[in-house]
Amino acid sequence: MTSQKLENLLNLALNSAEDEREKSLNLNVGYDPLDREWDLIIKYSVNLDRVRKIASKVTELQNEYAVIRITESRIDILSGIPEVEYVEKPKRLFFQAAEGRRVSCINAVQDTRLSLYGQGILVAIIDSGIDYANIDFRNADGSTRIRYLWDQSLNPADGETAPVGYSIGVEYTKGQIDEALNAQTVSEQRRLVRSQDISGHGTAVAGVAAGNGSNSGGRYAVVAMQSELIVVKLGNPIQEGFPRTTELMMGIDYIIRKALELRMPVAVNISFGNTYGGHDGTTLLERYIDDVSNIWKSVFCIGTGNEAASAGHTSGRIISEGEETIQLAIQSRQSSISIQIWKEYTDQIEISIINPSGVRVGPVPEILGPHRFRIGQTEILLYYGEPSPYSISQEIYIDLLPVESYLTEGIWRIVLSAGKIVTGQYEMWLPSDNV
Repeated sequence: MTSQKLENLLNLALNSAEDEREKSLNLNVGYDPLDREWDLIIKYSVNLDRVRKIASKVTELQNEYAVIRITESRIDILSGIPEVEYVEKPKRLFFQAAEGRRVSCINAVQDTRLSLYGQGILVAIIDSGIDYANIDFRNADGSTRIRYLWDQSLNPADGETAPVGYSIGVEYTKGQIDEALNAQTVSEQRRLVRSQDISGHGTAVAGVAAGNGSNSGGRYAVVAMQSELIVVKLGNPIQEGFPRTTELMMGIDYIIRKALELRMPVAVNISFGNTYGGHDGTTLLERYIDDVSNIWKSVFCIGTGNEAASAGHTSGRIISEGEETIQLAIQSRQSSISIQIWKEYTDQIEISIINPSGVRVGPVPEILGPHRFRIGQTEILLYYGEPSPYSISQEIYIDLLPVESYLTEGIWRIVLSAGKIVTGQYEMWLPSDNV
């Protein structure tokens, strides 16, 4: 099954065997093998009536986006629905913490002339949660500055519910958090509000954005120290280890709805990210952020730069009938790796892959869709991407998978062989360094 309404990575996943997907870093993200269902992001028009008839779960987002769960065998029916414009699978997300106040020129807006400390605004943190008992996030009377806390990772206990309109996690209000803060014991506090920030990343990000410096006697008060907060702890209903773009989009949707309900401007901090995509703003997640940023009084602050010198990207320009060779070092005991190559559709480029022993596969003809090869103890999935409604770029996706446990270590080479070239520009990306 292949459809131009489905993104390239989803098409490849649906055309791959389950054991191949399990070995891959990306192909199985979003798939629940127990129920044989997928969590998917869709862009639609008019309404979701036909989608609701075939999906087991539909979470309607603003501006004609939705996150759905659907049986794999029904995805071909989904792609045939006229109201469905495009479908993407989730991607894993990784921490992308900002450096902080030092380089942000905050002092200039907190001098005696302006005195801007976040009064009357909401700071929204979408991350690993928050230490809600931390006094940096409390008012002078000890009450919490957190208006809402949605922990997507929890299953509701007695008396707890998910937010209205969503089907995962537990929502805590300011009143519930204040009740927990007034508890006599830590165990009672954690019973009343069970959400915890295990990694501390979300608490650190919230501290940079909205900490009032109470822990340091005011010395380390930061950007929006008088703001109120909305916190979304990203979760994953099938526990793949990292949250995904589906949960992120629901978190954004929830925050904008709450800001509208409270009639308060909101600054949304997203310190999660990944390296997947053409980096041209055309994925459904990127388009959704652009679209929803036009709703109400909102601004989005997205962390970047954590990849730094991790050597996860290269680029170049190839000429007609020319050839470019990119070296890729595979370390010992590496279980899999994926490579994305993005180029213009007008450029004709074929791919060859050479393993550390010098065995070569290719050039592989640029025929749209999946291709499979095996070099020694490594299986290669190569996908020449099809056009999407939102991008003029072409994705060439490569997955190196072990036949047994690990890839063949050493220096691999990816050879780009050019035919007729118009621009010749290409970009190549490896997975996030966090992988």
